[in-house]
Amino acid sequence: MKNNSTRLRILLKCSIFAAITAILAQIEIPLPLIPISGQTLAVGIAATILGSRYGALAMICYAAIGAVGIPVFAGFSGGPQVLVGPSGGYIFGFIAAAFITGLILEKTNFSIRMAFLANIAGMFVTLLFGTIQLKIVLDLNWNAAIIAGVYPFLVVGFIKAYLASWIGITVRKRLIQAKLITVTQKKYA
Repeated sequence: MKNNSTRLRILLKCSIFAAITAILAQIEIPLPLIPISGQTLAVGIAATILGSRYGALAMICYAAIGAVGIPVFAGFSGGPQVLVGPSGGYIFGFIAAAFITGLILEKTNFSIRMAFLANIAGMFVTLLFGTIQLKIVLDLNWNAAIIAGVYPFLVVGFIKAYLASWIGITVRKRLIQAKLITVTQKKYA
């Protein structure tokens, strides 16, 4: 019974962060090829609060919900065509970014400084996945893919990395105090 209860709590937490990602995805600044959206902010917050495995699971849930056609991606889009389109690599990158961000925090400590560094690493993971798919789908050379898929997102990415760090660490501490999440290690700086 306890095992089923624990699994349900984990799924609920991951679902909540998938929903938060879907909501923040609708906040966007349109650009010619790929818009800047709040999705990556949500990825960073999820990874900072939930850690590597559950942060990645939340992003898998988000991608799966969108893949079946529910309009949770940026611009209220959804469906498999988004995942195989020019911006799909970023969505796949969210899964890897959440895992890497959470893993860095689990291996170091849950401080705003370390969360900022971890979220920057996660940002570059997302940009890597996104740029590779952008290059392939649009048949761009590497220079054009980097100009379109990386440069427009850097300044905003650093800002979102800091916000995700600050929000994530603050909320994580409060959730631990309220016994809504448990931790096996309690490293805070």
